[in-house]
Amino acid sequence: MSMITPANVRLWSRLGARGTFGAAVLALSEECENLKVLSADLVISSGLDRLQKSRPEIVINTGISEQNLIGVASGLAKEENIVFATSFAPFISMRASEQIRMNLGYMQHNVKAVAIGSGLAMAHLGNSHYGLEDVSVMRAIAGMTVICPADGAEIFKTVFAAAKTNIPIYIRLTGIAPNPIVYNEEYDFEIGKAIIMRQGTDAAIITNGTMLYHSLEAANLLEQENTSVTVINMHTVKPLDIEAINKVLTAKAIVTVEEHTVIGGLGSAVAEYLAPLKNRPPHLILGLPDVFGKSGEYNWLLEKYGLTSHGIAASIRKFLI
Repeated sequence: MSMITPANVRLWSRLGARGTFGAAVLALSEECENLKVLSADLVISSGLDRLQKSRPEIVINTGISEQNLIGVASGLAKEENIVFATSFAPFISMRASEQIRMNLGYMQHNVKAVAIGSGLAMAHLGNSHYGLEDVSVMRAIAGMTVICPADGAEIFKTVFAAAKTNIPIYIRLTGIAPNPIVYNEEYDFEIGKAIIMRQGTDAAIITNGTMLYHSLEAANLLEQENTSVTVINMHTVKPLDIEAINKVLTAKAIVTVEEHTVIGGLGSAVAEYLAPLKNRPPHLILGLPDVFGKSGEYNWLLEKYGLTSHGIAASIRKFLI
């Protein structure tokens, strides 16, 4: 029976990405006897309070020690447990990057590192808590898979799909509650396989995370101006689905949109593939600038950096002139 029901979709939106992750691992615990979920003193912030109350033997709090978090997670994975380890995006991706590189990348321990509050979601907490560079760091580690789900339904899909693999994965959770809803009904999800959300001929938007919702809205705005836009959900940044990119090489422009610095993320991954091609459309990379910017309310920050539907549409409109 599908878990993607109208009631669940509304609930996941209200919970936001972190709460939905907690609900997903709670549901997963009913199927996996060897599940372990670790937190760097962020049990409640990671949405794990219900799991801790109902199955306290599953949840392990290592305290504010992200490097140790990955070490413990790796040891548990070595003992054939299915392990999810969580912390805020900059701390798990950069403070523990060496441990992830050696234990997950090099040794291929089966740990799913889950970054909460990625992008600008931490709002007023500012640059110390923003996850702006995490994709670039994780993508550079050999052997790592990187996924950025779009909404609550895709978070559930990602958690259950990740649990069935025997590979290290970095899962990047973006947005705040209420999270915009993209998927209202059951759909096929496969790690490494992008999803074409709509077809167009003038421009092709490749995006993921909460930017998928804003990109779809931007495509609707442009459609009203007779600009036809394809939108691709590239939920898996690594490995990149190059077959999906090949399908849009006839577009007038390829546009990548991400809640991440424009350096090293989804835009860079797509650019690396496009660079050696002789016949390819121009590529516009939309994301966060290479600066430590302002702190503020989340939606205000998205508007400031042109990552709302109107901002995305305006950038594409200008690029196509």
